[in-house]
Amino acid sequence: MNITIVKNEGKVVLEVEGRLDTSTSPEFEKTVKSCITDATELYLDLKNLEYVSSAGLRIFLMAQKVMMKKGQMVVQNANEIVMEIFEVTGFVDILTIE
Repeated sequence: MNITIVKNEGKVVLEVEGRLDTSTSPEFEKTVKSCITDATELYLDLKNLEYVSSAGLRIFLMAQKVMMKKGQMVVQNANEIVMEIFEVTGFVDILTIE
C-alpha cells in the first residue's frame, strides 16, 4: 500500500493505493491520525485502492468520528469493488462519498 499526502491550510488529501487490509491498516491508521490532528477537511482519494477489509473500515469510521467534530471528511473516487463493500457494510450511510 502507498499513501500520498497533500496538505494545504487545514485541508488534507490522502491518496491511497493498493490494498487496505490487516497487514497494511496499522500504517494507514498512523498516517490518518497524524494528518487529522490539525486538519479541518480530510479527503480520502480511493481511485487506486483495490480492496478494503474490516480493519480499514474501522479506520475510516474512527477518522469520520474525529472529523465530524472539527470539520468534514469526504471519500472520493471509490471503485466498484470498494463501493460494494461500503454498500454491504452500510458505510454509504455513514461516510460522505463523492
